[in-house]
Amino acid sequence: MAANKTQATTASVTDFIETVEHEQKKKDAYVLLELMTSITNEKGVLWGTNLIGFGNYHYKYESGREGDFFKVGFSPRKTAISIYIIPGFERYDELMQQLGKFKTGASCLYVNKLSDIDLTILKQLIEQSFAYMTAKHKS
Repeated sequence: MAANKTQATTASVTDFIETVEHEQKKKDAYVLLELMTSITNEKGVLWGTNLIGFGNYHYKYESGREGDFFKVGFSPRKTAISIYIIPGFERYDELMQQLGKFKTGASCLYVNKLSDIDLTILKQLIEQSFAYMTAKHKS
């Protein structure tokens, strides 16, 4: 089976952030970079062309598909900032109720700007998600 198409690169995270056209998204990206670095004690790594990930783990599905991915991360996209909470959101229901204005996908938290959400709650969400992923995928 094919591995994950999105792979870690050696490209500069800050060079990528500097290409973000929208000034507020660029500022928010630097806030997230600092926040996730301090929470994870990991250096941000550019995955593919536009995902910034922290920590990594190896996964293998019953189908045989396997690969590597980051434990938490984000991407300052044009429409919204995508924050990747890999375990999903069901286990974090109480925090999600306090977070603020956002949308979710399976493992993505979409926010227009960080001022729309409570950063203290976001920090707890990232801390708990990273701890969960670290415990689940011990190497």
